[in-house]
Amino acid sequence: MRATRLGAVLAAALTATLTIGGCGSSEPTGGSEAAATSPAAPQGPVKLTYWTWAPNMDKIVAVWNKDHPDIQITVSKQAGGDDAAAKFLTAAKAGNPPDLVQAEYQHLPSFIAADAVADLKAETAAIKGEFGEGIWGLVTLGTEAVYAVPQDSGPMMLFYRQDLFDKHGLQVPKTWQEYGEAARTLRKKDPKAYLGTFSSKDPGAFTGLAQQAGAQWWSISGESWKVNVADEPTKKVADFWGGLVKEGAIDDTPFFTPEWNKALNDGKLLTWPSAVWAPGVLSSNAPKAKGKWAVAPLPQWNAGENFSGFWGGSSVAVSAKTPNKAAAAQFATWINTDPKALDLLVKEAAIYPAAAKAQAALGAAPDYFANQPDFWQQAATVSAGARGFTFGPNVGVTYNAFKDGFDKALQDGTSFSDAVQAMHEATVADMRKSGFTLAS
Repeated sequence: MRATRLGAVLAAALTATLTIGGCGSSEPTGGSEAAATSPAAPQGPVKLTYWTWAPNMDKIVAVWNKDHPDIQITVSKQAGGDDAAAKFLTAAKAGNPPDLVQAEYQHLPSFIAADAVADLKAETAAIKGEFGEGIWGLVTLGTEAVYAVPQDSGPMMLFYRQDLFDKHGLQVPKTWQEYGEAARTLRKKDPKAYLGTFSSKDPGAFTGLAQQAGAQWWSISGESWKVNVADEPTKKVADFWGGLVKEGAIDDTPFFTPEWNKALNDGKLLTWPSAVWAPGVLSSNAPKAKGKWAVAPLPQWNAGENFSGFWGGSSVAVSAKTPNKAAAAQFATWINTDPKALDLLVKEAAIYPAAAKAQAALGAAPDYFANQPDFWQQAATVSAGARGFTFGPNVGVTYNAFKDGFDKALQDGTSFSDAVQAMHEATVADMRKSGFTLAS
């Protein structure tokens, strides 16, 4: 059951949210099968179904099943992303969701609005301390309720070409002001190279940078939502990058495009403010530069601080309709806090675990960063200072408005802060249209 206050705030979203699931499809799951069995007279072990897109999760679940004969988990591999969220919402509405689901943090509010996930406050009280404050806030939405157990996270760091920094006499920037100065210096020394690029196609990256600056796009006030996408921290981030683009100090090639890949591989792009999962991308897209990249904390807005934001990450939620909530919560806790399970998550699923003790226990650096043996120690330090925020129930609208607004700003040469204001206005208009109560 949802917490009363949050339930009142989100209830108006139920009809609007479920329309997201129109493109999804439901399927018979362990949850519906378990529901057909009388709780008073269970037949054999509890059988649960877990929807997930993480690789090799079946190998991890096999270890659980061997050690827990009374609670057997079946993995159902999903595509991930928005499609997976839509499919889960459709299945919840149809009454046959899985017992457990891998849920990206930004999708949790829409799951809560649909009354599709259970409150795990009681079941997770003993493990709250296993996670940093920022990552725990992503599964609570600023309330006392707990809607999932954090599984993986994407704290942001600065990835940079160490060899080219040395060649051009550049210092690793500790503040964003220093980053801007380094970008200008590089352009003078090598007009064909850029220190970085701003991508109008990746709202997740911008969100993480806004979080680092202290942004709070959504919050809950009594029985209402407060929306402030165009807050001062976000405008500060937007104006900083907009200014660098306008003066030609950095590029505007979108991430993950062939042009961006080539620039990474050829040494024409010297930094990428990205998340802890970046080594895999760099290994695939810039193989010639293996051993030449290094990692450092993101530049800070104020010297001496240690803040970051999140780009990506997911959790494990329990369906509100499962008749086996306790068993499902036991598995969700095990897979994200048990040392054996955490070791398997890292080795088999290749994810960066959300649990602090697992982060601290990581050993050898990723192969691409073999030149930096303290890679994981740096990541753990960054993760400890990562800021998250409450995602709203219509984050998809906000992200689409980001792409439209920043594409227009790049095309027309208009202010990046105007694009942020357009994001805010689109978000508010959609929430009002969907029947949410907004605080003034």
